[in-house]
Amino acid sequence: MNKIYSIYIDGVLIGTTQLEKADAPMGVVFGEMKSEDKIIDYNFIKDFCKSKNIELTADYPDDKLISTKTIESLSVQNEKGIEIKGLGNEICGMDSAGFEIILVGIPYPFYEEEFPHHVKFYNDMFKE
Repeated sequence: MNKIYSIYIDGVLIGTTQLEKADAPMGVVFGEMKSEDKIIDYNFIKDFCKSKNIELTADYPDDKLISTKTIESLSVQNEKGIEIKGLGNEICGMDSAGFEIILVGIPYPFYEEEFPHHVKFYNDMFKE
């Protein structure tokens, strides 16, 4: 599956992701963030979080590594414009290695409908 999901902060498109990784039983998906104009970097994330009083779970300026708590104004939408809603989200990573977006607590049955390949992969691990 090569679905492309759009990532918005405060209604502004900042990048895309394929949400290529998952923990299906926990309703979690995550993936590499991509941005055409390289807007996603340590300084962008740090400045945004500081301006909105969003708590960081990690911040190492020397390494340009950062991890956020949930960003309420962050929205991830599928190709039909449907928001992938869960209990929380996180952006983490570093300038030299890139950034990932993590969405947690996505409820079923929506999770299974939107990410059937992740559910199938998980279920196939237990087949003999």
